[in-house]
Amino acid sequence: MRGALGQGVEARVQPAGRSGVLKSHANERGRGAASVTESAARYVVGIDLGTTNSALAWVDLRAEGDLALQVKDLPLPQLVAAGETSERRLLPSNAYLPGEHELPAGATRLPWGEQPIVIGELAKSQGAKVPGRMVSSAKSWLCHPGVDRTADILPWGAPEGVPKISPVKASALYLEHLAAAWNHRFPDAPLAEQEVVLTVPASFDEVARELTVRAAKEAGLGRVRLLEEPQAAFYDWISKHRGRLEASLGGARLVLVCDVGGGTTDFTLIHAAIKDGVPALQCIAVGDHILLGGDNMDVTLARRVEARMGGARLDAAQWSMLVQACRLAKETLLTPGGPEKTRVSVVGRGSRLIGGALSAELSRGEVSSVVLDGFFPRTLPSDLPQKASRAGLTELGLPYAAEPAVTRHAAAFLRAHAAEIEQAMGMKVEGVPRPDALLLNGGVFTPREVAERLLEVLSGWFHGQPPIAQLSNEALDLAVARGAAYYGLVRRGLGLRIGGGTARAYFVGLDAPTAGEKRQAICIIPRHLEEQTEVEVPRTFALVLDRPVRFDLFATTLAQAEKPGELATLDEETFSTLPPIQTVLRSGEKEKAKGPVQVPVRLRAALTEIGTLELWGVATDRDARWKLEFGLRQGADDSALTQVAPMPKRFAEATAQVELVFGKKPAPVDKSAIKLMAKSLERILGPREGWATPLCRELWTALWAGQGKRRRTADHERVWCNLVGYCLRPGFGAPLDAWRASELWKLFDLGLQFQNEAHNWEAWWVLWRRVAGGLGDAEQKRLFDTVAPVLRPLTKGRTQPKPKNVKAEGIDEMIRLVASLERLPAELKVEAAGWVFERISKDGPRPHLVWSVGRLGARVPFYGSGHTCVPSSAAEEWIGRMLELATERPDELVFPLAQLARLSGDRARDLPPAVRERVAQRLAALQASPDLVRSVREVVELSGGEEQKVFGESLPAGLKLLGPEG
Repeated sequence: MRGALGQGVEARVQPAGRSGVLKSHANERGRGAASVTESAARYVVGIDLGTTNSALAWVDLRAEGDLALQVKDLPLPQLVAAGETSERRLLPSNAYLPGEHELPAGATRLPWGEQPIVIGELAKSQGAKVPGRMVSSAKSWLCHPGVDRTADILPWGAPEGVPKISPVKASALYLEHLAAAWNHRFPDAPLAEQEVVLTVPASFDEVARELTVRAAKEAGLGRVRLLEEPQAAFYDWISKHRGRLEASLGGARLVLVCDVGGGTTDFTLIHAAIKDGVPALQCIAVGDHILLGGDNMDVTLARRVEARMGGARLDAAQWSMLVQACRLAKETLLTPGGPEKTRVSVVGRGSRLIGGALSAELSRGEVSSVVLDGFFPRTLPSDLPQKASRAGLTELGLPYAAEPAVTRHAAAFLRAHAAEIEQAMGMKVEGVPRPDALLLNGGVFTPREVAERLLEVLSGWFHGQPPIAQLSNEALDLAVARGAAYYGLVRRGLGLRIGGGTARAYFVGLDAPTAGEKRQAICIIPRHLEEQTEVEVPRTFALVLDRPVRFDLFATTLAQAEKPGELATLDEETFSTLPPIQTVLRSGEKEKAKGPVQVPVRLRAALTEIGTLELWGVATDRDARWKLEFGLRQGADDSALTQVAPMPKRFAEATAQVELVFGKKPAPVDKSAIKLMAKSLERILGPREGWATPLCRELWTALWAGQGKRRRTADHERVWCNLVGYCLRPGFGAPLDAWRASELWKLFDLGLQFQNEAHNWEAWWVLWRRVAGGLGDAEQKRLFDTVAPVLRPLTKGRTQPKPKNVKAEGIDEMIRLVASLERLPAELKVEAAGWVFERISKDGPRPHLVWSVGRLGARVPFYGSGHTCVPSSAAEEWIGRMLELATERPDELVFPLAQLARLSGDRARDLPPAVRERVAQRLAALQASPDLVRSVREVVELSGGEEQKVFGESLPAGLKLLGPEG
């Protein structure tokens, strides 16, 4: 067999021998025993870092008696009003960023000091009064793969001038508050010196887990151990029934844990076996990530309430306030003994005297109906989640699950894991497997009728059988923190452990297949592997050093290959894609001088003691080991499942043509042959518009090899810039594009050799526009700063500084370049649009100018994140100016107008319905395509033709774009 771990890594398989080498990293105290550092800790602390609320429980290891009975909750001091501190059982997971003079002096002072960003109860209540300054649901953002989770993007859709923080920072702030509360209570035992167990959803992927650990480090908690929340809830149940576990289970052998919190729905299956009176528990399955919880319910209620508020669509700030208000109303109405009705209000637009307040009434019956019938409907076991072409609710900027019914997700989860259930139970399963017992967790189940509905639906699937037993959970909001603390005791041998190891298997992709074939991957971590165990994959690979390599990583919760080294066929339904590893593994300087070095390696992988994945390449012919780390800033790469297209038959002839012009030794070619090189390649390979992505990237490699010779003549330089940019466009979407873009960027400081050639400047700016999607924030800002002095209009009495090594040539292409820099901050895009409109006022609505306005104000980015979109007020103003333009070809306004008014589904970006309808009618009058008109009225994906118009030219054949970052 011959394969590759992504590009640049060949796999030559040696005889496998054993199925995998497993090496335990546990110390002498036994698997999973506490480390020496942790054994010196006085306390074990469990932290539930929740989407809606956070909690902390602890146990004193020096206490007398049964330590499991000593688990206690820490009352959490927090601001409950300006200047007023009180203790609460829970810390609302909210951060409020007050204005400069919003709160009086001393209003944010806590027992341990001043708090510039308010956390907790006051943040929650103040955020319900003042729009756009509260961060909520940071945990949901932490697992959003479509945005840079380390970037300052929250509060999402905040008004201009409001400071922002990242999801990681918000999580760190909550942990800092918990640590400060602990240290205030126990000054002689700082939290950083205790054993801390931090919980995460079972469905969190590797990136979200790593970012959670990073947040803990930012909060000063350098050593934390991760525990999945459903297991933590079950550990809490164990701690309450450990002396009579067999009787408490009542014969139940299969327990379904359903944890529905503020942001996620988590399913976990635990198998219980009693052998000689001794219980043995094993986690046999966990569910995939479902962004579905209390937040979705709040948004659904807010939509109903908004419809009663006079018909006007609320802006993003008002909407955020309404969602918070509906959350408070839901909690109030569904609390036992709560009122029958309550009024929900938000501040109107303008001053209070003019705008007034918008309000509507919610009743207990209505809220109960929304929750029960919308999220826990009575369904059949054959009712599965409806597949949708896009995510569901996006009102808060998050990609919520398209299917809101928890009952349908439960049916799908049980069906998907029938094989594991059959194996554990030793019996054949027909249809939906039946759990014997149900443990519920999460604040959603606080109202008794919600828990009763889910139990009713699940039991109703199995006619003729007794109702499914419900295991008691006395504290739905504290069970996870308490269970995490108890787990710390378990690790010391002081309790019953849930076995089963990791519920996910991890794979590395082999060579992408040719057309018509499915890609395969090799197992590196099998399911049920215990933490701190290293696995050596029993296959040998040939790794080329000093060249870029890429490893595509995949995970699955379903039964596939069960041993390291076994192969599985990849498909999008079964496997989730993790961010790839893209790196250059270096050899020694002596070896590097001899050329590329090929080293035989084996892969080793391990689940660390904190529950995250580590991967190494270990040389078999030398003492060398390379750690392979995947990126945390971006999400999964959209090229992981791409197919490899065979090179055209005359490809060697094409590369020879490149070598002829840009080879090491100057070839005797006439000037016209250099100028016509692109046409020569088209004669060999066919029209360039039909060049497939793999072909473009292989041509790029040939051109890059000759980059040192691009300066031979002005024609060499111009042709090279044109072709290398064309072959790498749009800068992303194919394996190793990130590396290609970073290598290409190294030439930016070198600039042009032939600076007096206007055509070379045009080619230079076109090059960077074509690959802009592969450049990061800093690189795009650098491009903006380079061209801004040329494009920025002169003001009276001021002289414009002359940019170094940049001439005022290729102005039109400079403008198009700036419009393509989607990662620029919104304020710079607004500034650039000002320059463009000034040119329109002087030169008229030339095509490249109106196109640039559309790109700068686009509601749905081509590749960037939604948090850098210009404010909707700016886009609305630009639409007004565009509609007033008199142009000889009004059809040239069609696409820019559609870009400015497109419906994204994110209220923070979308324009008012009246504005969008005005644009839709104008587009129809201009005979725009029905799909383009529909994109202003409905949320639809960019079509291939639209992508081409957005980009400004055709994209490589076969390039699949999965949409913007967020």
